[in-house]
Amino acid sequence: MNSTQNETIRVTCAIIFEDGKVLAALRSRQMTRSWNWEFPGGKIDNGELPEQCIIREIKEELDVDINIDSALTPIVHAYPEKTIELIPFLCHIHSGQLKAVEHEKVSWFKPDQLESLNWAPADTPVLKEFLSMQLSSIYR
Repeated sequence: MNSTQNETIRVTCAIIFEDGKVLAALRSRQMTRSWNWEFPGGKIDNGELPEQCIIREIKEELDVDINIDSALTPIVHAYPEKTIELIPFLCHIHSGQLKAVEHEKVSWFKPDQLESLNWAPADTPVLKEFLSMQLSSIYR
């Protein structure tokens, strides 16, 4: 194994909620783990803070501007080809028209519908933490 295979890649994801529903993104056929659902986000650039990354990534992937409400627990997940540290944020859209730029599609789900989706493995612990929270305190 070379050093790049041992390196942990830091990525962010956004749990975007609005009107009692949560946004999930379906990975496209061109992506690894295609047809898995995930919380949208992406890789942190050198010198970039996780909070800066998630705002940039959501603008690039969904063409909307978000506000970060809070952070959840980061998780480390080892895929066969790479290891990632996934840093999740609870967010809401403050401006823009939502569109799927990179994903096959994006959809809104009620919290009780989320567990029935085929999630990317790294997103599963994030989903479990989100669902275990006191949801009534974060929905507007």
